[in-house]
Amino acid sequence: MSQRTKPPFRADQVGSLLRPTALLEARRQAAAGEISPDELMAVQQAAIRDVVRVQEDLGLRSVTDGEFNRESWQVDFLLKIANVAMGEPRFTTAFHNEQGAEERKPATLKVVGKVSRPAPMFVDDFKFLKSVTRETPKVTIPSPSVLHFRGGRDAVDRTAYPDMNDFYADLGRVYAEEIADLAAAGCTYIQLDEVNMAYLCDPELRRQVQANLGEDPDALPMTYARLVNDAIRGRPKDMVACMHLCRGNFGGRWMAEGGYEPVAEVLFNEFEIDGYFMEYDDQRSGGFEPLRFLPKGKTVVLGLVTTKRGVLETKDALKRRIDEAAKFAPLEQLALSPQCGFASRLGGDTMDLEHEKAKLTLVVETAREVWGLA
Repeated sequence: MSQRTKPPFRADQVGSLLRPTALLEARRQAAAGEISPDELMAVQQAAIRDVVRVQEDLGLRSVTDGEFNRESWQVDFLLKIANVAMGEPRFTTAFHNEQGAEERKPATLKVVGKVSRPAPMFVDDFKFLKSVTRETPKVTIPSPSVLHFRGGRDAVDRTAYPDMNDFYADLGRVYAEEIADLAAAGCTYIQLDEVNMAYLCDPELRRQVQANLGEDPDALPMTYARLVNDAIRGRPKDMVACMHLCRGNFGGRWMAEGGYEPVAEVLFNEFEIDGYFMEYDDQRSGGFEPLRFLPKGKTVVLGLVTTKRGVLETKDALKRRIDEAAKFAPLEQLALSPQCGFASRLGGDTMDLEHEKAKLTLVVETAREVWGLA
């Protein structure tokens, strides 16, 4: 296989990493007013330097800040958009694991006026990451669809946006402005965490979307494709834009199930995306048949290594799964990663740092044995 000169790489990762105890304690102290924001930043940057070294030493060619700059994969970013606030949850769903299920109400955001970008959101965080790594720095941000999916039409102020097309246009512009500033700062690799396309594979969540939000689950994939395309279309040619699909992951619990078949054609052919990080660590994600829609020039990163529990997969099992996937998409267009981040928000960790390192090492070593070069 030819060596990949740009991401996604043969061995890659989703983004969030386990936060060290010192950072968790500093965040607690900052929330309690015991230390200043500058003191928290000093601890945060020290932790990022350390986790960058870990990723580089493991052989990863794409490096993240572990999402150490935030408490949640989604909320910290989206609340920086003008006129976005926390809202009341619109529906209840079950979070499952091997022991059973518990009911939760996912966080919902609301739009209370015209959305805009009063200031850069994660640009300074990227600049710091870039300054401390010799590999390719990756920025992960929530997909713009996240601002709509859990609240629907009723979570968007009707006075500000009597026409939802205007809302989508403004939201796409906010993202385009942020991506342009990231590009100007030297960013060549972004990832949109697009959980909602995976949620739309679940029959029960599709029913709730229609019953509770009044949205058409068959129409939303194209709506979100247009929104994402507006957000990323202006990126420079040297910037790779990938998408991560996930069915929920907190404390080893998951929210949705169902194969990718309901969204596959739109996912692969309507989104102007270069690569897809796809959850495939257990039977909830269905088979690899939807990969038959993958067009030339795009990459699927197979999320075969689970972050929901610490037990380590075997190389032989991973290779068999890669062989299965290669029946539906060319091996040259495939890569390997964990199925999700290791810590998408504060709390709920399912393993320790040594297990995390073992998982990432397994990804790198398996990729080298399958493709020759990571």
